[in-house]
Amino acid sequence: MKRIVIIGGGISGLAAAHQLLTQSSDAKQQIELILIEAGSHPGGIVQTDAHDGFLLERGPDSFISEKPAALELAKRLVLESQLIQTNSQNRRSFVVSRGKLLPVPEGFQLIAPSRFSTFLQSDIFSWSGKARIALELLLPRRSGKVEDDESLAQFVRRRLGREALARIAQPMVGGIYTADPELLSLRATMPRFLEMEREHRSLILAMRRKRSVGGDASDASGARYSLFLSFDRGMQVLTDALARAIADFRSPLAENSSGPLAPPAQIKLNTSVDSLTLNRESDQPRWTIKTESGETILADALLLAVPAFVSARLLRKVDAQLAAELSDIKYASTATINFAYQRNDIPHALDGFGFVVPFIEKQSLIACTFSSQKFAGRAPAGHVLLRVFVGGALQPQMLELDDTEILTRVRNDLRQLLGIVKAPLFAEVSRWQNSMPQYHVGHLDRVKRIDEIALSLPGLALAGNAYTGPGIPDCVRSGQEAAKKVWSLQS
Repeated sequence: MKRIVIIGGGISGLAAAHQLLTQSSDAKQQIELILIEAGSHPGGIVQTDAHDGFLLERGPDSFISEKPAALELAKRLVLESQLIQTNSQNRRSFVVSRGKLLPVPEGFQLIAPSRFSTFLQSDIFSWSGKARIALELLLPRRSGKVEDDESLAQFVRRRLGREALARIAQPMVGGIYTADPELLSLRATMPRFLEMEREHRSLILAMRRKRSVGGDASDASGARYSLFLSFDRGMQVLTDALARAIADFRSPLAENSSGPLAPPAQIKLNTSVDSLTLNRESDQPRWTIKTESGETILADALLLAVPAFVSARLLRKVDAQLAAELSDIKYASTATINFAYQRNDIPHALDGFGFVVPFIEKQSLIACTFSSQKFAGRAPAGHVLLRVFVGGALQPQMLELDDTEILTRVRNDLRQLLGIVKAPLFAEVSRWQNSMPQYHVGHLDRVKRIDEIALSLPGLALAGNAYTGPGIPDCVRSGQEAAKKVWSLQS
């Protein structure tokens, strides 16, 4: 019987554990699985809390159905009846422009417009900025190799101009990746825009053509909100269900056994790993995991579902080159603040799902979601729940402040932008230190090198948001693919 150890009990590690157990059941093979998590509960940053009738998301509040991994997993866990879509009304977002909230033009997809009429009517851009964006229709496609990488900032300036970058692309993309657009790899984050340029020459033409044939360029502004899903009781429904499925899993051999079999999986919480070693000398190479409490665990295979810098620390004595590549993946820190209000205390109509803030506006927050407008069941009747984001790669100094100072600065911004004068019923700050990997230019090449080196280490697989995507579906898929790799190595 093979023993497989997973280090990291966030969504990637849980998805990997569930995948391994599913495959062992399908193949009718017994495995022993140990999932090690440093925190007090599984799920990582996926945390949902109830507070006086409000439903607070401290981490992610939704996932996108266009990437199918998370939705398919929810269905396998029999959670489909608990899935909810965004509210059907006011599916739009705002961007702060010169101190005011202005709606993102209909059909504007993150960095470029698909509808000219609404774009030209918008006050977000000056007339010179609009003229420069319209010039994109005439620009040639970039010369060079398809695999050549460039930053988001370089791409947007080249195709749409500086104003488009500062006023719309930076805040819209910043709300997703909390990144510096001057460093963010377009090929690693938004390759569809590169494909549009390569296939259609013009981004605007590409989106108009897709829209004319019923493609994915919707009339909604900003994000395609019809694709976003959550659960009626919050995102922790998914991770709690995964943890239960893992803990309750029974061996496929139990029915034919003459005696009781131990459960094939265990989750060890509040357990930090101190070091890893790999014994390559025997016919069956084995990993030795030592915890900070002094426990030693042997494993035939090891799956690391932790941040890249943690994997780098653990693997430094095993393979210095792999550790160096992992260390080169940088991270940004963020904080999420949930504000609860009575509806009458907010003068703004809240006729959208939230707003993003360009860096040039010099505000303390980078984005705000109107949580109770976006999803049902997030606030009691007559009340509103707002979710504010601060920090990221462009404003790391915000995370150096204490909670009181952060709340003071953010409330000043909300007073200016939404007209909120009264104090909230409560406000809760959740800090996420080094939580957002930064996909800098050249990221995909680095991930390829990491994969190649990892292949030389017997029984090792890596998973998490540091490699192929930061969203919930990306993490689920990453965990599942790593589990399949481990299974193939052990079969």
